[in-house]
Amino acid sequence: MGGVTTDWLSQLAPPHAPPPPGWWPLAPGWWALLILFGVLSAALIYWQTRPDVRLRRIALRELKNLQTTLDDDIALARELEHLLRRYAVARFGRDTVASLSGECWIAFVVEQGGAALLGESGANLLRIAYGGEAAADRTAWLTGAQAFIKGRA
Repeated sequence: MGGVTTDWLSQLAPPHAPPPPGWWPLAPGWWALLILFGVLSAALIYWQTRPDVRLRRIALRELKNLQTTLDDDIALARELEHLLRRYAVARFGRDTVASLSGECWIAFVVEQGGAALLGESGANLLRIAYGGEAAADRTAWLTGAQAFIKGRA
């Protein structure tokens, strides 16, 4: 065994570390996290912009504007009645709301959350809005309208 070396390990290539892992492609856990983030973002955007929420926000903004700008009870009653009608038609549909008038209209508003308009305050709102004489109850009108728009039954 004269010319053969028995030290086989010394004949191997020197040891070296593998290259560091790159950031791409992403690991499965990161993909799952990205998908979850995307779904949650889409749900949040939809929730904030869905038509009934946007409609409610617009109606509440207009109600607040009426409350702060109108001092005349007759003008307030007319504009409030008009706002409630427009909101109800947009929210519940023309077929449901268009045929309602008088006591049936007030009963619908009360049933959908405007309990402050139950009884005389709702009847007085309609009387004043359509040119009659009655006692004005601004607080009950505005409270009932706000509850109706917010949908609190």
